[in-house]
Amino acid sequence: MQQANIEQVKSTGPNALLDHLRELAGLKNDAALARKLEVAPPVISKLRHYKLPLGDSLLLNMHETFGVPVAELREKGSAPRVRGTQA
Repeated sequence: MQQANIEQVKSTGPNALLDHLRELAGLKNDAALARKLEVAPPVISKLRHYKLPLGDSLLLNMHETFGVPVAELREKGSAPRVRGTQA
């Protein structure tokens, strides 16, 4: 059961969302993603390292840039906790 929860964590969260958006746009790296979203590259890095929350304005920007529904972005970008682990 623990393994299934770990797989769920890998398929959601900011890293999964950012990777999904990169694939969707055919971008090679986070710097290209930052340019596409018109944010500074450290914003992407901070999202990946859980130093910055995924805010509403960035979600809206992602929606407008990539055409992905906000509900899907929220679902993909949320990071469920696994008992016994820390983020």
